[in-house]
Amino acid sequence: MSKAEKPVAVLAGAFLFNLGQGVLRPTMPLYLQHIFAANYQMVTLIPVAFGLGKWMASLPTGYLLDLLGRRRLMAGGLILIALADLGSAMAAAYGVFLSLRALGGVGWAAFSTAATTTVVDQAARRGRAVSLLLMSETSGLLLGSTAGGWLYQGVSVVGPFVFEATCMLVAVAAFAIEPTSASTASPRSAATFARLDWRLLRVVLRIPGVLLMSLSNAVLIGIQTGVLVFLFPLYLVEQGGLRPEMVGLFVSLSVLGRLLGLWLAGNASDRWGRERVLVPGLLVFAALLGSLPLVVHLVALGLWSLAIGVAAGSVAGLPTVLIGDRVVPPLQGVAIGWLRTMADTGHVLGPIIMGMLADAMQLTTPFLFAAVLLVGVAWQCRRRADGESPRVAV
Repeated sequence: MSKAEKPVAVLAGAFLFNLGQGVLRPTMPLYLQHIFAANYQMVTLIPVAFGLGKWMASLPTGYLLDLLGRRRLMAGGLILIALADLGSAMAAAYGVFLSLRALGGVGWAAFSTAATTTVVDQAARRGRAVSLLLMSETSGLLLGSTAGGWLYQGVSVVGPFVFEATCMLVAVAAFAIEPTSASTASPRSAATFARLDWRLLRVVLRIPGVLLMSLSNAVLIGIQTGVLVFLFPLYLVEQGGLRPEMVGLFVSLSVLGRLLGLWLAGNASDRWGRERVLVPGLLVFAALLGSLPLVVHLVALGLWSLAIGVAAGSVAGLPTVLIGDRVVPPLQGVAIGWLRTMADTGHVLGPIIMGMLADAMQLTTPFLFAAVLLVGVAWQCRRRADGESPRVAV
């Protein structure tokens, strides 16, 4: 994929949103306690509200994608996030604040569904294009998390909200500057499909592999949020005996590994085929999670953290790429909207299920359960791999 073919504004928007989120997330609980005297339940409702906004808006956005235009939806979503951030900074009531966070989720769904569809449309190097989008998101989140506390303490308690809103407006400016290209334009045949006909989802789900890849993506997101984000740091403290500063280092190793895995898998899947990368990647990921309880040495834990990140990154984008391979361009908006709805479902259910397992049994149980899920997904993907054509026309 040449430089001219890269949707630069899309990648910039993904990076800048996650840069703002990286700044905002660590300071959000402090802000809620300072302004609203929030309890734990009030704090945990914020990501639920944001996730609910995403879940409700992803599929409708897929239907509206080619009717309203990708650039308009992406820019509109970013502006909506900026308005939600500025409104949150001025909100005096918790209920209003919660509603504005849900509105921000709607904005992110509008941007991310259109952005993912845009990069999926890069047929020549689709694997690399999706990997670049996910790398932009991960890089922004990693960089932003290092600056959040400084903005909150050194500038203002509303500084993180203003910072994210500014990032969104910069991203909108990038869309205004970048000339319209084929990557951000709707397919020519979209007029046939660009209508609010809910039967289109039925057509998409009948395409071989779409439902399996959607469920696979939900499982991967559930493991990412429920195991790697929430439970892995606790495991490092309780089972590995690490101090908090060392936990941060090991988590950073995992994130760096994820970036490396995304890059390697994106190029490898374009060269060798999706299933040849996906199935081994799932099995390696399962082996690393399943064997983690056996790892006790400090250096080995560091290597495992890096390897888990590489394995997670190597499979993270492939369900999206495979759906792009199978679905014709006029239906890709609906397909990606459905895919992101399933991802949001995994994002919500993953922490709940894995947390219940850890409470009911022991902390290592979710890691073993995740390994079993990954093996099951790999087996189903292998069964589907033989005899399927890469794209099904409608």
